[in-house]
Amino acid sequence: MKAVILAGGSGTRLYPTTEVLNKHLLPIYNKPMIYYPLSLVMLLGIRDIAIVVNPQDLESFKLLLKDGSHVGINITYIIQEKPRGLAEGLILAKDFIKDDYVLYLLGDNIFFGHDLPKIVSLAKERVLKENGASIFCYHVKDPERFGIAEISEDGKVISLEEKPKHPKSNYAVVGMYVYDKDAVYIAKDIKPSHRGELEITSVNEVYLKANKLYAYILGRGFAWFDAGTHDSFT
Repeated sequence: MKAVILAGGSGTRLYPTTEVLNKHLLPIYNKPMIYYPLSLVMLLGIRDIAIVVNPQDLESFKLLLKDGSHVGINITYIIQEKPRGLAEGLILAKDFIKDDYVLYLLGDNIFFGHDLPKIVSLAKERVLKENGASIFCYHVKDPERFGIAEISEDGKVISLEEKPKHPKSNYAVVGMYVYDKDAVYIAKDIKPSHRGELEITSVNEVYLKANKLYAYILGRGFAWFDAGTHDSFT
């Protein structure tokens, strides 16, 4: 299995800080934000990692992370000329992923929990065994603001809704996914949304329709936040 970390985007919600520094290089407590997804990937034993970056930020990432060999990993940098949606990262990484399975992470989503590697490993093993895709969900008080998953007792996803007016659950889909080898081909076939972007939800919906979308809940003892806004840092 390989890992792809999406660290492009324009960071407009963190302006003016991101005028001079990519948001994934901003400090979160005692280390750059990008260290958090990298650390998780390494704990899972994945050594081949691609980071999707903006062309203007490439040298900054290379200066910080180099090729990863000094910490026992192999980093490939993939250029995203303009942000066209979260699913585009899978398409851009097709030559890196090839026909492998992939752990796909948003670089500005930060996860914490003692058993985090364990639950991600369970999701990984299920996809490796049964194919399909695994998503991760976190209980929120305001589901109207998120993409929401309705989940069966056996961990299958029943439905997905983006910012629903009448949510069927309180489980928000967070920025971490495990995909089988079909993910790249699915991403290439989806159509842009009304926002003109290739949505990662559209990829997940293909797996849902095939009855191959599984959910893992990050419950008590886990923390998640999207570090894409100033309020998330407080």
